[in-house]
Amino acid sequence: MKKIFAGIGAIIVVAVLISCARSQANSIQIPKASTAKPAANEKVATFSEGCFWHAEIVFQSLVGVRDAVSGYAGGHTKNPTYEEVGRGDTGHAESVNVYYDPSKISYKTLVDAFFASLDPTELNRQGPDVGTQYRSIAFYRTPQEKKVIEDKIEAINASKEYKSKVVTEVLPFTKFYKAEGYHQEYISHNPNNPYVQHVSIPDYLEFRRKFKEGKFK
Repeated sequence: MKKIFAGIGAIIVVAVLISCARSQANSIQIPKASTAKPAANEKVATFSEGCFWHAEIVFQSLVGVRDAVSGYAGGHTKNPTYEEVGRGDTGHAESVNVYYDPSKISYKTLVDAFFASLDPTELNRQGPDVGTQYRSIAFYRTPQEKKVIEDKIEAINASKEYKSKVVTEVLPFTKFYKAEGYHQEYISHNPNNPYVQHVSIPDYLEFRRKFKEGKFK
């Protein structure tokens, strides 16, 4: 779906809005990965929440997160490409590996941020992006992390915040494949892309508005 937004037809559709969106994109500071060396006790968390361009800036905006790397997880083939994942050939979902300092941000806060930055009741899609590669997954590396995720899902379902139940998958982490270089820091490098202007940036701003408990850079 991102390719459609980048195409000529979509540009025509959104032409009347593009100057406003560009102004919005240029008026915010797009979170980037830190060039600092990894902390001695740095940990990694992995999430899938639709487009990984969006997920990168969501997590990189949080104090305690050094980097969020775009890639593919949850599939069954080795070294998948973007095209293969997009066709649904590999079973992978667009994902991010989040490198964080647990002395500055907890795994629970990362999980809270994850659920605040997507609609966990959408099955095999997020917004305009449709397909299994856009399904939501929270990966865990320990039993404690699994419990944090399951407790959060239980709380969301009990809150009646959504009309439907959470469909986010909870899976043990196995393997993460880093995405192609042009996907890394994509929003920072392509702020005028129509998809970035009309989907990624508005979604990010909505996350910042919604995630009151977050400590932002």
